[in-house]
Amino acid sequence: MPTETHTDTDQPQVTDGAARERYGAHAIMQELSRDECLELLASHQFGRLAVVVNGAPAIRPVNYVFDRPSQSVVFRTGRGSKFQALLTAAEASFEIDGTDEAARTGWSVIVQGVTAAVAFPTDIRRLDALGLATWAPGRKPHWVHIRARTVSGRRIVFGSAPVAGDYQG
Repeated sequence: MPTETHTDTDQPQVTDGAARERYGAHAIMQELSRDECLELLASHQFGRLAVVVNGAPAIRPVNYVFDRPSQSVVFRTGRGSKFQALLTAAEASFEIDGTDEAARTGWSVIVQGVTAAVAFPTDIRRLDALGLATWAPGRKPHWVHIRARTVSGRRIVFGSAPVAGDYQG
């Protein structure tokens, strides 16, 4: 018997990968609202930063916090290539995601925006109070933020039949 859960639409969602194939469930790509995306950003602390370094894209893992007052992804960094690239490029993308490989489902949120060093002492004190502990070794005295100018997200779910208006990929 397939494992089922129910969503906001109360349509059964088959969550077991093998059962989905047997019972003919369809993949549904759902667009996430900005509010859903911001909630996911606020509830996670690890993502991927994408910037252009020396003319080529570079993607780096970072731990972060989402600063609701400024609508920004913020993280700490040391002086070096990532910090310099962020300040030089002035634009970056940031991505977080979650997957369930067994169920073959997942979600992704992408933020695109302007980057800047956080320089005002009051902002630095407020961000310090958020308790972000960096995972990477070494001093990380600089705060950088990516103001969420564009936020988008998607979720892949499975249902027993396609739903009108959902992207079928």
